[in-house]
Amino acid sequence: MQGYLETLTVRLAAGLAEVNEATRQRHAQFLLAAQQPDGGFAGREGGSDLYYTGFALRAMSVLGELYGEPAQRADEFLRGRLSGRESIVDFLSLIYGAALLEASAGVNVFAQADPGWRDAVAGALENLRRDDGGYSKSAEGRASSTYHTFLVVLCHQLIERATPEPERVVAFLRSQQDDEGGFREIRVQKRAGTNPTAAAVAVLRIFDALDDDTRDATLDFLAEMQTDEGGLRANTRIPVADLLSTFTGLLTLIDLNAAEEVNLPAIERFVNSLERPEGGYHGASLDEGTDVEYTFYGLGCLGLLRWRALA
Repeated sequence: MQGYLETLTVRLAAGLAEVNEATRQRHAQFLLAAQQPDGGFAGREGGSDLYYTGFALRAMSVLGELYGEPAQRADEFLRGRLSGRESIVDFLSLIYGAALLEASAGVNVFAQADPGWRDAVAGALENLRRDDGGYSKSAEGRASSTYHTFLVVLCHQLIERATPEPERVVAFLRSQQDDEGGFREIRVQKRAGTNPTAAAVAVLRIFDALDDDTRDATLDFLAEMQTDEGGLRANTRIPVADLLSTFTGLLTLIDLNAAEEVNLPAIERFVNSLERPEGGYHGASLDEGTDVEYTFYGLGCLGLLRWRALA
């Protein structure tokens, strides 16, 4: 049975196959040009890191471009990071990047790893568990995070281990729901956000714990997040839309069979307005730069829109 990320990748790849070849190649070349000498990918500042490498590999995978020399170089970069102490965000990037390389290019990043590495990872993940049932950002963190709880559940899927006591995860996520319908990232926040809402709903769906009331409240909240620009914003205090929130919000609406709650042509116009002629995407209308992360989100939005049209 495919996990959340594997299923999403298949959907995006199927949708992007419907995009014209010139657009696909333009963005593929942008991504290939962004690869660093060490085989990894960097953000807008600094050298290669696992976070941006993960997004680049996801984007290359859904475009069908993750093979050959670029894949081999990425394999070398990921192998070089196996012995490091990584954050949960970076570790998810590492293990999912490794899964993509194995599926797309037949290279096994973990070939030389200890046979018990999956169990060791599962044990390390439990060090992030907190009394409220959620997971924190780090072993030193005191507060559970909706987003990092989502990441831990995805990590469990990737290492083929069940999340312990899923009912406690569900209880934590329910405690994060705001009166306005969405979900908060951490308990002390005063308002819900598009991205933690998407994360919470994804986990509730994974554990078959999404009830009708939560679904309806989520739909109302996400519909309110669409701006006059056409995209979705991160929360009610931010006036501009961005590609990350647009992608996660659109994915959630599609997964809830309610994409009609927002103006889909307006979303596509918004996404296209952020595309660069030479490839790559800006993150928002006020963003002057491009990077592999927002390029993934731009491509992801196009893939979701095309996939929905096919479904």
